Amino acid sequence: MKKLIATTAATALFAGVAQAEEIKIGVLLGFTGPIESTVAHMGPAAHLAIKEVSDSGLLLDGSTVVGVNGDTTCIDSSAATAAAERLITSDGVKGIVGGDCSGVTGAVLNNVALPNGVVMISPSATSPALSHMNNEDNGLFFRTAPSDARQGVVMAEILMEEGIDEVAVTYTNNDYGKGLADSFKGSFEDMGGTVTMTAAHEDGKADYSAEVGALASAGGDRLVVAGYVDQGGAGIVRAALDTGAFETFHFPDGMMSDALVENFGSEINGSTGQHPSPTEELRERFKEVAAESGGDWDPTTPFTPESYDAAALILLAMQAAGSSDPNDYKGHIMDVANAPGEEIQAGELAKALEILADGGEVDYVGGTGVELIEPGEAAGLYRQVLIKDGENTTVQFR
Repeated sequence: MKKLIATTAATALFAGVAQAEEIKIGVLLGFTGPIESTVAHMGPAAHLAIKEVSDSGLLLDGSTVVGVNGDTTCIDSSAATAAAERLITSDGVKGIVGGDCSGVTGAVLNNVALPNGVVMISPSATSPALSHMNNEDNGLFFRTAPSDARQGVVMAEILMEEGIDEVAVTYTNNDYGKGLADSFKGSFEDMGGTVTMTAAHEDGKADYSAEVGALASAGGDRLVVAGYVDQGGAGIVRAALDTGAFETFHFPDGMMSDALVENFGSEINGSTGQHPSPTEELRERFKEVAAESGGDWDPTTPFTPESYDAAALILLAMQAAGSSDPNDYKGHIMDVANAPGEEIQAGELAKALEILADGGEVDYVGGTGVELIEPGEAAGLYRQVLIKDGENTTVQFR
């Protein structure tokens, strides 16, 4: 395989600039909707990797790369599939960073990406059900965030270690919320915990007092809120605080953004949570790379470095394959993501492109310590959070 790559690179050198092309990459995220405040940072991170590669002039004999946005809304599968169709048929994208929320991601994969043979790398779709789709996707779907099958275990471990062995659970009524709630409930009960009630909530309601009342009646030492911080999850927390139904909460990744503490501050002191996150060393490195770009987005927001990594993997795989055709480069994504090869940090994409053009191997570490396991998803590292003095503080990494 490496001899083939070397031959491809040599052929490109003889061909000269005539082989260069403008490559378009779709950035398909919920720019509007219940995770809009999170996507405000995810989108720029994906575009940063795209710009870094394009500015280097080293991809596929000097090809330029352009990022094109599409809006999933996070919750509207029809809108998401329409946006994906526009990206592929009108804009001609060669790969997609996205989707973001699990339900729309599955819809786009099945209805658009798979029929058109386009690679998708999601930075934030975490439903365990997507792992099964990976087995039927012709090698087109990957994700840089770990499955909620693992997050459910991490949540249960944190709560049990906190001495919380009885909880109520509410989840947003979609694939993400149900998948995470089921994973958590199974893990928590296996560890000896009790789930007093598991109840779905709908996003977009003005009043969640009825839902909170039912959860409070069931009881529990803490309320687990598997929702969205810009939508029903925040409404549940506000109703619980206003009625005194619960004083502390546990927040998985859909709730963990700056908006959480901006909305509730010290009112939720003592609450806990977790989200996929790189180590402190990788966080600091990515913060430096982001600062050099001059953007005003926060590189530490959940799923932001994962978005950079998703775009980077698509482009490095193209270089490894010597082609921007998804059917050519999809088989190289696992190769560039994992050992063996020279480790590539965030901000070192030009270095990686040079190594690959010379027929070498890279092990992309990126912003999150990327390691992809079969069937093409992140192994996963989580930041455990405690809300203290109205701020998200790091307890440890798991």
